Amino acid sequence: MTKSHKPLMRSAAELVAIIAVALGLALAIQAFIVKPYEIPSASMEPTLHISQRILVDRIGMHFSAVHVGDIMVFHPPASETCADANQGANGFGNSTTACDVTQTHESTQTYVKRVVGLPGDHLSIRDGHVYRNSKREADGFTIPCNGAGDCNFPTTITVPRDDYYMMGDNRPDSLDSRFWGPVPKAWLIGKAFLTYWPPDRIGIL
Repeated sequence: MTKSHKPLMRSAAELVAIIAVALGLALAIQAFIVKPYEIPSASMEPTLHISQRILVDRIGMHFSAVHVGDIMVFHPPASETCADANQGANGFGNSTTACDVTQTHESTQTYVKRVVGLPGDHLSIRDGHVYRNSKREADGFTIPCNGAGDCNFPTTITVPRDDYYMMGDNRPDSLDSRFWGPVPKAWLIGKAFLTYWPPDRIGIL
């Protein structure tokens, strides 16, 4: 092998190593720090639209508290009906109580919803508006129910310890905690902090 070939081979090896390290870092960042997600449904309109893309902070919630108003990505329960047959919709649409029973089986799906209740909070829902500890939420970002079905659960419930209550901003068209219950902290993936696609909707969430 000539001397001229050795630097070329060394440069090629260095390039391969750099690419491998870069790919490893990118995978590690996506797995543990920041991950992109695509919005699959209209449940978070008008804040987030179908096919809009967001970035999710997967590590921050381990060092700071989850707050009411945070947009979270999480795993919902495997069952999309309330564990208590007397609560939620459950096909009857006549319950006055939203689901407050935490389910034990976690789905592999990922949902995007807004936190409306923290552990220990007392919640009731009237025409899609959340009353948290007797105070109505500031919900100018939502699509109002205006009398739509499954929007009234006036009986007060208590969010269990270590659980969070999630609802979509599209109140008349969102499958959320009203119908399948609170979300355990262990099922939270991270907080959405940025929307990056389409370009005309780039911004901080």
